[in-house]
Amino acid sequence: MRRVFVLSCLIAGLLALPGAAQARYVTGFSENNPKMFNSPLFTALHTTIARYVLPWDFLDRPADKGIFDAWIANARIDGVRPLVSFYVSRVKPKTLPSATRFDKMFGRFRAAYPDVKDISPWNEANAIRRGRYANPNARQAAAFYKIVKRRCAGCTVVGLDVLDSQNVRATVAYIKQFQRALHGRGLPRVWGLHNYSDTNRFRNKGTKAVLAAVKGQVWLTETGGVVQFGRDFPFNENRAAKALRYMFKLAASNPRLKRLYIYQWFGAPPHWSFDAGVVDIDGNARPGYQVVKSKLAP
Repeated sequence: MRRVFVLSCLIAGLLALPGAAQARYVTGFSENNPKMFNSPLFTALHTTIARYVLPWDFLDRPADKGIFDAWIANARIDGVRPLVSFYVSRVKPKTLPSATRFDKMFGRFRAAYPDVKDISPWNEANAIRRGRYANPNARQAAAFYKIVKRRCAGCTVVGLDVLDSQNVRATVAYIKQFQRALHGRGLPRVWGLHNYSDTNRFRNKGTKAVLAAVKGQVWLTETGGVVQFGRDFPFNENRAAKALRYMFKLAASNPRLKRLYIYQWFGAPPHWSFDAGVVDIDGNARPGYQVVKSKLAP
């Protein structure tokens, strides 16, 4: 039965990838916990794509590599196509790799995981972390993108992955700096956007501004209904469910929006500042899960 289900998922995945006539965009999850794939609630959704945010130096960290290996093994079993987004080191988050180190690391990654064909060189490149994490400037982000394009022939590369933020003008300015760093040559055909502000404030100006600033496909590589985040979003599962309904409307608002990755599957522990899970930390469905199920389940 398991093999029959996996085969049906693979067929459905091929039909549902961008370009299929019956769907404008494909939906999956951005979630690093490999236990997601074992949940009957997840299986019921029949999703065919998923995203993993991977520390750039994970190959030198056995614990990080072990978690990713478990995740990618489960994705393969379920016929789920992975998107890998590189990000800061878990142990040295303030240290950004040089282009040379990133090149060497990505070469090792390609040798170890040749079947991973969807790559985002850097997660939320424009995000301001107030000294907690090191993010690349636009020129550095362009260098990472060129490395991935050169080393990953035949891959789909999300050229630049940005956070919309409340000040979308700063986001657009970063995109333009990135484009200038490439001198107008080899511009990405796929761009990534995290449009949390639009989704959770029930607006579309950030999404529209990014679409206007780039050509090609835009993937919503991370977005979702915020259950809890700071003072602006105190804990409220029903508000998050409402935001998820609006998220689907945003994803359907423009034919260039080709993929939607919901962040995230599991909720956070009570003491964490950010929580956008469609199930709680123990895997129990929240109101947001029912919204997603109504859209995805056959």
